[in-house]
Amino acid sequence: MKIAAIQMVSTPRVADNLASARRLIGQAAAAGAQLVALPEYFCVMGHSDRDKLTIAEDDGSGPIQQALADIAREFGLWVIGGTLPIRCAPGSADAGERVTNSCCVYDPNGERIARYDKIHLFRYSNGQENYDEAKVLRPGSEPVAVDLGAAAVDQPLRLGLSVCYDLRFPELYRALSFVPGAPPCDLISVPSAFTFSTGRAHWELLLRARAVENQCFVIAPAQGGTHENRRRTWGHSMIVDPWGEILAVQAEGEGVVSADLDMARLAAVREQLPALSHVGGFGHNG
Repeated sequence: MKIAAIQMVSTPRVADNLASARRLIGQAAAAGAQLVALPEYFCVMGHSDRDKLTIAEDDGSGPIQQALADIAREFGLWVIGGTLPIRCAPGSADAGERVTNSCCVYDPNGERIARYDKIHLFRYSNGQENYDEAKVLRPGSEPVAVDLGAAAVDQPLRLGLSVCYDLRFPELYRALSFVPGAPPCDLISVPSAFTFSTGRAHWELLLRARAVENQCFVIAPAQGGTHENRRRTWGHSMIVDPWGEILAVQAEGEGVVSADLDMARLAAVREQLPALSHVGGFGHNG
């Protein structure tokens, strides 16, 4: 099964970003991808954080969500829809003031099969850059993993969802891979918009660590370049295998990063080093 991570340099204009996403996904589909993943905030990189409030949609309806459903249906593939802002429920304490940063997944028929709200909200200040997502975002509370059926992919596949800053919290990925009655995740997605400074220091390190410790593939589509709002994102969209090997990467600029999801490779890693069966123990060999 071929999977593809879409790298973008999104603008403040939703329509332009949706057109770019469709074009890049079309390229991935033409190259044989069955599953594609968009980056965090693929739909907008605004001039201020409050721009997210302006374009936010109600859960289940709106032009951004409709575009994702239409793209999945048009190209007949699974779409991990990066993230988009979804309004808090009317009457809630955050209504009108904050939104969720939500990743929606669509099947090849254009049906939404999962929604994950980013749990960990980024805050960072180095004297020149200052970010505090909690000013406009409400954090999610529940890990989300979903099974992709064998009818649409080569074989059943369990997908775990996460977003950007979540990458720094390994306990989330343990929760995704150890759901009672469910198998571990085969693939984890990490749509991101890492800053240039934090990405240069930690992006590859963290992605490979999450792949190794959970013995799964990781797909990490990213924003990658200098945006119209003058923010520079790190890029380096990549796909990592369960042994921590980087299968594909693109440094900067928009593009498509693809690789084969080799389930035999995943099974071999887990058989040769059955670390997932040892979780909870305190062995001394490694």
